[in-house]
Amino acid sequence: MNQTTVADLYEKFRDPLRGFISKRISNPHTVEDLVHDVFVRIHGQIGTVKQPERLTAWIYQIARNSIIDFYRKRKEPSMEVVDDEMSFSEEQFSDAAEKLAPALREMAARLPDKYKEALWLADFEDRKYTDIAKQLGISVSGVKSRVQRARNMLKEMLLQCCHVEFDRYGTVFDYSPRKCERCCESNKCEPSC
Repeated sequence: MNQTTVADLYEKFRDPLRGFISKRISNPHTVEDLVHDVFVRIHGQIGTVKQPERLTAWIYQIARNSIIDFYRKRKEPSMEVVDDEMSFSEEQFSDAAEKLAPALREMAARLPDKYKEALWLADFEDRKYTDIAKQLGISVSGVKSRVQRARNMLKEMLLQCCHVEFDRYGTVFDYSPRKCERCCESNKCEPSC
């Protein structure tokens, strides 16, 4: 891990974590206690982080686990815990996906042509890799490679624009826009951006 200190992380993540936790717990005193608990856990485990690029995901996983632990201790029926994951309604998933769709289309349009075309055919037109390979005149493995690289580029662009929360399957269940010129020049990421 580089020279990032817990104090730096506290300054950067305190308010976003407070918002994340308060969406799931209504008592503001409990929210503050859990934010504190998250940073105690971060302090105790920061040395275990091997991939600095996964730091944000790691911090939010600690927050999720703290919320799960809170509800387990209280045995409150207000939140169901399944397989160590919080359950979220299909509406939350589809709502986040619908709101992000215009931004993703805009970002996909900015990809290099060979990646944009493969991604568009695979993900937006839902075409089979074999059909795409024939259309583009490349192998099926070449199509898979281009689509995967395009998805990774698109993900990077999205993560520069928004803080995105994924479930364990990689599905977006929540996001909050960051104010940045790159994504906001077209005002596609969020109307309030």
